[in-house]
This record gives sequence, structure tokens and C-alpha cells, in this order.
Amino acid sequence: MGQVLDRVTAILLDIEGTTTPVDYVFGVLFPFAQTQMQTFLRIQGHTPEVQADIDLLRQDYGADIAQGLEVPPWSNAEPEAALPYIQTLMAADRKTTGLKSLQGKIWDQGYRDGTLQSQIFPDVAPALRAWVEAGKTIYIFSSGSVQAQQSLFRYTEAGDLTPLIQGYFDTRTGPKQEMDSYRFIAGAIATPPHQILFISDVVAELTAAQGAGMAVCLSVRPGNAPTDPQGLPVITTFNEIQWPAV
Repeated sequence: MGQVLDRVTAILLDIEGTTTPVDYVFGVLFPFAQTQMQTFLRIQGHTPEVQADIDLLRQDYGADIAQGLEVPPWSNAEPEAALPYIQTLMAADRKTTGLKSLQGKIWDQGYRDGTLQSQIFPDVAPALRAWVEAGKTIYIFSSGSVQAQQSLFRYTEAGDLTPLIQGYFDTRTGPKQEMDSYRFIAGAIATPPHQILFISDVVAELTAAQGAGMAVCLSVRPGNAPTDPQGLPVITTFNEIQWPAV
């Protein structure tokens, strides 16, 4: 691994199962969004930002119907009428841009009013600081919206970590299991793929990043589903990543 890491100048991080416990995402964030969604749509649904999310959901709804998928009725133009479809998407853990953007807005509100405080693994904050001190740049790639990512790292138990992070990528970048998404990120941050290390708990994502030329590590954390590394380098904490001495 050292021969790979001596070329790395940028680190691209997944969130769920990598920086943040899976249990926090599924046990706290998703239920919070689900319980708050109807009230949020009623109060904020006519704002331009939320209307833009609903427009994206309408496109997804039409595509689902065209594919013959079973979807609930969307009865009228009121924002709350989108709720049954949104609930269907949440139940299936669909990674649609409109849904993720709505969830991100709800979570941001929860973080701001103190209802939520994000959880990260204990090694994450010290590692991010050490990496920045070592001259590395840090980026995030998650299916959660950019707003959700920023909120999560701003309101952590270890304080505001956003000053350590140079950029964020979400579903607008492309699917996390496609090589082109990683090529796009490399271009966006003006860094050759072989100088980027991607860390995730999902083998298919790592395989795609590796295919795009990136170095990769499989994150194996408490609470993650068992997975076959398929020959990929494995880490259980960020402390295991050691940069070669200059």
C-alpha cells in the first residue's frame, strides 16, 4: 500500500460506514426525515428550493410509471400530495436526487435547532486534521445531498470539520458504482486519478473508482454488513493509513 500512497495527494471519502456509523444513518437520520417530512412539506413546500426538489420527484415518478413500477397516486399539485411517493422512495432507500435534497434540508434544520448532532467514528476528526497538515486535500462523495454532507460535518460531536474539507459530490455527479463518476471527480478537482485515494465500505464503488485509476481502501467498521474484500486493501480505522516519510 505504501507504494500507492506515496503518490496520493487527495482523499475522497464515502460517509455511511466510512466516516459515520451505519446505525446513525438508518437509526437516526432516516427516521427523523420520515417523521418530519409531512410537516416540512406543509410549511416549506411552496418555497422555490423545495419546489425544485418536487419537480425532480415528478420526473422520477413519471419514469417509474413508464417502467411499469407500482407507485402510489400523486393526487394534486399541493406539496403534501408528494408524500406517499416520497414515503415509497424512502422505504426502498432509493438514491434519487430530489429525495436526497429534501432529506438534506430536513436534516439541516434539525442540526441547526439542536435536535440532531452528527456522529462520526472517533478516529475521523484527528485523521482529517493530520491529513490536511500532511498537505492532502479531502473531498466527500456520498449519495446524500451536498447540503446534507456539509451539515453532517459541520455539526459533529468533534466540532465543525467543514474547514478541513475542500469539496463535496453527490448524486448529481453520477452513480457511485460507475467509473465515469470518478473520472468526473478527478477532473473537477484537477487531480490525476492515480493521485486520489477513495475510501468506502462498498466494494462495487471501490471497483468503479479503481477502474477509473484511483487508489482505494475498503472501510470495515463496526455495524457494517459483512463483505468479501475481493482482494482490495482493507482498513478498520483511518489510523491505519500511513503516508510515506518525505
